[in-house]
Amino acid sequence: MSEILKDSKYKEFFQEVKEKIFKSQYEALKLVNTQLIDLYLDIGKLIVNRQKEHGWGKAVVQTLAKDLQIEFQGIKGFSAQNLWRMKQFYTTYHANQKLSPLVREISWTKNVIIIMKCKNSLEKEFYIKMTKKYGWTKDVLIHQIENQSYEKFLMNQTNFEKTVPKKYKHQAKLAVKDEYTFDFLEIGEEHSERELESALMQNIRKFLIEMGGTFTFIGNQYRLEVDGEEFFIDLLLIIGV
Repeated sequence: MSEILKDSKYKEFFQEVKEKIFKSQYEALKLVNTQLIDLYLDIGKLIVNRQKEHGWGKAVVQTLAKDLQIEFQGIKGFSAQNLWRMKQFYTTYHANQKLSPLVREISWTKNVIIIMKCKNSLEKEFYIKMTKKYGWTKDVLIHQIENQSYEKFLMNQTNFEKTVPKKYKHQAKLAVKDEYTFDFLEIGEEHSERELESALMQNIRKFLIEMGGTFTFIGNQYRLEVDGEEFFIDLLLIIGV
């Protein structure tokens, strides 16, 4: 076996198999992402149409969010805030024949960032295409928008082929992978943040016990809703009196 591992032909063979696995994972994630985007577009369309048909106001979205969260526990994507985003997503893109196909090629989280931070269709198109081409993560996309990369590109101050760091150029899996994808599937990713958080929670509980009851542990990812917006507190402690 050790002789095989040293064989250059085997190394090429291993690399070939590995690349096929990565490609398959990427294609699977793209398929799930497309289904998720289509679902959110459909939900946004349903909200728009039903509000017009029945004269429903904002209350229907709040009610729908509560019922969906009961029915699909553990999936964050159906909060009231996210349902409003689905409505905005549909109204923004459904009649835009140029951008409508493109939004299916990047993740929901990045689509939301682009809708919230970009002013017009041309700017949205630029960041959608760049996100797809270079596999930008959420943080990289935010950085590029805040750095006004679109404006600099229009002024010929930016050549992306030369200026984008290599580590950001080919992140194909990260381009379509985000928390909503895995929540939608109701599965976790190996070595995911949730598993890391779970391990940290075990140690925190031990720590609190050693502290002798000074703190009371209420929970992690503790859900709060303020003015219709959903927030999750990573760690909620109460100091004992």
